[in-house]
Amino acid sequence: MHTARAIQYEKTQLSDAQLMDLYKNLLKPRLVEEKMLIRLRQGKISKWFSGIGQEAISVGCTAAMRPEEVVFPMHRNLGVFTTRKVPLERLFSQWQGKMLGFTKGRDRSFHFGAMDYNIVGMISHLGPQMSLSSGVALAHKLKEEKNCSLVFTGEGGTSQGEFHEALNVAAVWQLPVIFVIENNGYGLSTPVSEQYKCEKLSDRGIGYGMRSMTIDGNNVLEVYNTISKLAKEIRENPEPILVECQTFRMRGHEEASGVKYVPKELMEEWRQKDPLKNFEKHLLELGLLSTDKIEQLTKDIKQELNDALEIADSQPKVNVETHYELMDVYANHKSVDTTAKNNATSEKRFVDAISDGLRLAMDFHEDLVLMGQDIADYGGVFKITDGFLEKYGKGRVRNTPLCESAILGIALGLSIKGMKSMVEMQFADFVTCGFNQIVNNHAKSHYRWGQVSNTVIRMPAGAGVAAGPYHSQTNEAWFTHTPGLKVVFPSSPYDAKGLLLAAFEDPNPVLFFEHKALYRSLSEEIPDAYYTVAIGKANVVRSGSDVSVITYGMGVHWAKEIVEELDLDVEILDLRTLNPLDWPSIEDSVLRTGKVLILHEDIMQGGIGADISAYINEHLFQHLDAPVMRCASLNTPVPFDADLEKNYLPKDRFRRKLQELAAY
Repeated sequence: MHTARAIQYEKTQLSDAQLMDLYKNLLKPRLVEEKMLIRLRQGKISKWFSGIGQEAISVGCTAAMRPEEVVFPMHRNLGVFTTRKVPLERLFSQWQGKMLGFTKGRDRSFHFGAMDYNIVGMISHLGPQMSLSSGVALAHKLKEEKNCSLVFTGEGGTSQGEFHEALNVAAVWQLPVIFVIENNGYGLSTPVSEQYKCEKLSDRGIGYGMRSMTIDGNNVLEVYNTISKLAKEIRENPEPILVECQTFRMRGHEEASGVKYVPKELMEEWRQKDPLKNFEKHLLELGLLSTDKIEQLTKDIKQELNDALEIADSQPKVNVETHYELMDVYANHKSVDTTAKNNATSEKRFVDAISDGLRLAMDFHEDLVLMGQDIADYGGVFKITDGFLEKYGKGRVRNTPLCESAILGIALGLSIKGMKSMVEMQFADFVTCGFNQIVNNHAKSHYRWGQVSNTVIRMPAGAGVAAGPYHSQTNEAWFTHTPGLKVVFPSSPYDAKGLLLAAFEDPNPVLFFEHKALYRSLSEEIPDAYYTVAIGKANVVRSGSDVSVITYGMGVHWAKEIVEELDLDVEILDLRTLNPLDWPSIEDSVLRTGKVLILHEDIMQGGIGADISAYINEHLFQHLDAPVMRCASLNTPVPFDADLEKNYLPKDRFRRKLQELAAY
C-alpha cells in the first residue's frame, strides 16, 4: 500500500486568479458531495460513489485541458463536471433519473456523455473507455487539430486486458492521449497488494514504449502543472503518456460498502493529506484566502446548490412512453434503394463487389478510416483492400495490432469526433475478443446518451472451406439479440456492394457478414458506380405459391439449387438484413404460400430461425397449412474434416425437409 507524504506546494507561475479558481473548483465538488450524501440517506438518490479526498486529480487535470478537448471521467471524478461548469440542475436531475438529466432516466450517475462540455462519462467495464479516448486522439491527429484527450482509470482497471490493448495501440500509433491512473489504494475492498506486483503502476507504460510518471494526486498544483506541461507537448508532438496519481479513497467503493476493511491508522494518515484543506491552508499562508472569504465562498456555493436542487426537484419524473423508448435505440435514418448514376456495368465476384463498395465509400466519405489486421500493405487476408494504402494513405488505411477490443473502442471514439470507420475482423470468429465494445458500447450509446456509432464491422464468416472450429462460424445470432446493432448478411455481389454502401451511410453500428465461400465462387454483372440497397428490406429471389423458404447468405444458394433440382413451386425470400427484420415481407410470403421452412447455416439452437418461427406462429397461425419448420447446422462446433463439415451443414437435411413440407 502506498503511503501518504506531506503535501509540498512549490512556487508556481500561476496568477492569484488561477490559484483561486483552482480552490473554488476544489471546494464546489466537495460541497456537492456532502449534499448528495445527505440526499442518499434521505432516499432521494439511489447510489453514490464518493470522490472525497481525490478532488485534486479531477480538478487539476480538467483545468489543464482546453475546453474543446474531450475528458473521459469515472465515478469519482465529479470535479471534471463542475470544473467544466456543467449546470448543477442537470447533474442533480441525472442522479434522480429525470428528463432534465443527460440520459432520459436510462442510466445513472456519471454513465453519460455531455458533448456540449466535451465530456464522455464512464463505462462500467473501465478499460474500454481508454480505447474510446484513443479514438478521439486519433481523430485529433488525422485532422491535425493540435489537441489531445485525457482519460481516467483506477488502479484496479489497469489489470484489465483493454488497459493494455489501449496503451499498446496508442503507443504504436503515437496518439495524443494522456492516460491517468487514480491509484486510490483499493479496488472495492481489494488492496493494491493483491492487484499488482510492480512497484509503481506508471512502470507499466515503459513496456509499451511510452513516457510515464507517478505524481502526488492530492497536490492540485502538481497535478495541474504536470498535465498542463504534458498536454502542451503532445499537442505539438503527438504521443501517449501514462500518469499515475497517488491518492486515497476516503469512503467506500460506494456508500453501502463502508470502509471497515481499511486500517484506521491508514485512513487517518491520508486524512491529513486532504487536497482541499491542504490547499486552503496554502492559500491562507499566501494571503489569498481569509476565514471570512472561505465562509463567503462556501455560502455562495451552497446557495447555488440549493437553487439548482430546487429546479431539479421540481422536474417531473420521466414520461414512460414505449414508442420513444424503442425509437431511441437507433439514430434516426431511412435507408433506401438508389440506382447507379450511369449504366456502366461489369462482372464482379463477391469479393470484388465488397472491395468496390469499400473504395467508393472511401471516395464518398472523406472522413472514413479503415482499420484491421494486415489490411494495409498486404491488402488483407482476402485481398479486399489491396491497393488501398497507395490510394488513400496510411492515415486512412491502418494496420492494427491484434487488439480487437481496443480497435473497436477507437472506432467509437472516432464517431464521437464525427468521423466514420470500418473495422475488419480477420475472421468473424475473432470478434469474441471485442465483444464487449460492440454489445455494450457501440450498441447502447445512442439509447443511453444520444451518441451515434458511425461504424461498420466487417465479418468474414461461414463454413464450407475446411477451416475448422476457429475460422468457420456463422455467429450472427450473437448480435441479432442485441438492440442497437444492425446486422446485414448479403447473398449476392449486387447486394453486397449496395448494402455495404448503405451501411456506411447509416449512423448506427452495422455488423456486415460476408460468407467466405462466396468470395470467389460467385459473380454477376453489377453497376460500376455508386448505388445502395436498403438495409431492412428482404428480397424475393424466386417466386412460388406452395412453400416459402426464408433464408439468407449461403442458404439462398442451397435453396435455389435444391428447389431447381426438385422442381417445386417454392418461393425463396432472402432476408438480407437480420436486424431489423423485414416483417412485412415475411408476412406477405407466408400469406402467399401457407407453408414455411426457415433455413440458416447457423446452428439450430438460439438461431434467428427460432424468432421468425415464433413470430409466424403467434401472428399468422390461421394462415398456415403446415407447421413452421426449421433447418440449420448441427449443435456442434464447426468440424475441420470435409465429410464431417458436410454432415454439420444443413444442405442435405434441407432437401429432405423441403420434400416433407411440400408433401404435407
